[in-house]
Amino acid sequence: MIIRLRNTIEATVGSIGIGGSNPVRVQSMTNTDTADVESTVAQIIELAEAGSELVRFTVKDGSNAEAVPEIRRLVRAAGYDTPLIGDFHYNGHKLLVEYPECAKALDKYRINPGNVGVGRQHDTNFKTMIEAATEYGKPVRIGVNGGSLDQALLKELIDEDLAAGSPKGAKMVFLETMVESALRSARQAEEYGMPKSQIILSTKVSEVNEVIHVYRELSKRCNYPLHVGLTEAGMGIKGTVSSSLALGVLLHEGIGDTIRVSLTPKPGAPRTEEVEICREILQNIGLRNFTPRVTACPGCGRTTSTLFQELAIDVENHLKAKMKIWTEAGYEGVETMKVAVMGCVVNGPGEAKGANIGLSLPGTGEHPSAPVYADGEKVATLKGDAKKIAGDFIQMVEDYVKSHYSPQEAQGSALSV
Repeated sequence: MIIRLRNTIEATVGSIGIGGSNPVRVQSMTNTDTADVESTVAQIIELAEAGSELVRFTVKDGSNAEAVPEIRRLVRAAGYDTPLIGDFHYNGHKLLVEYPECAKALDKYRINPGNVGVGRQHDTNFKTMIEAATEYGKPVRIGVNGGSLDQALLKELIDEDLAAGSPKGAKMVFLETMVESALRSARQAEEYGMPKSQIILSTKVSEVNEVIHVYRELSKRCNYPLHVGLTEAGMGIKGTVSSSLALGVLLHEGIGDTIRVSLTPKPGAPRTEEVEICREILQNIGLRNFTPRVTACPGCGRTTSTLFQELAIDVENHLKAKMKIWTEAGYEGVETMKVAVMGCVVNGPGEAKGANIGLSLPGTGEHPSAPVYADGEKVATLKGDAKKIAGDFIQMVEDYVKSHYSPQEAQGSALSV
């Protein structure tokens, strides 16, 4: 099944396109003190290395704003052109004016319309930020969050709902306020002179069903590119599952031009986990290919040996380690390769035949041999101890990559052990 993304306007952020015919982009955010230039640059590079195509960081005060040009210089000097996004709340209108070098150095501004002031001051502050973005040719993401919703607008829509003959109820009005806040802010930005092609929208909440609802509604009413995510997704399994559910449903419906998994990492854990989850979601739903996929069975009473589990891990780690080398060497299409490491005769041969290259290991009590299939045909049978079988299969995977994807090799040359 081919997923067709909705037709959105293309926005350019730094060196990459968002929306239009571009692929869904992976975004992340640092958790360093932006004023700590060394730590922030190191984390930006770490996230970029993991596959984040855009990186956002907080710009909360003058010390943060002063650090931005140097952060950009060091990131670019290290060879990374990853677009850098400034996250502004409460005082962005002051910082963008008082620190013009910061405004110039950023590739995009994130503006939360619920945190730019109240009453007339809201419109004045918002206008100042939009004018700065327009002056320097920077796109903006108007990012509405459930936890910091524009209270004046919420009251307005509650009053309208109460005056209606059949009230929708508090929750539905709350969600409608999120959508309306994003759309009104976008229209306002255009009235202040911002081109439509420089506007990206988001409407994030922390509940799966609610985030699905607001993005469905938002996508019906506009063709701006949408940044999609579940805000404050949580930790570990909960955060991963919640984000995967919400993003999976929306992406399957063609909604989303950039995504982020807002995972709460364990203390000291790498920030890159959220990037890896984003990439897995996009690859498993069929929207992007980043690295060869390894299919492995879960194990059962037929697979009391840990051989197939260890081999699956070894193969996956080998493929990830070699992916950058293969990409730089021009191994076109290797990221689409499927490898199977199966643990017994029940599903092993079938899965192995269905992969580009696959191995069906012997289960408990089965004949101690491991047939290997390439492009649906049996090409070898591996024998010996676990270490030998593992080494031989990884070498066959290497040979398959060279024969099918290397620009220097003829396609389809024979595999050998």
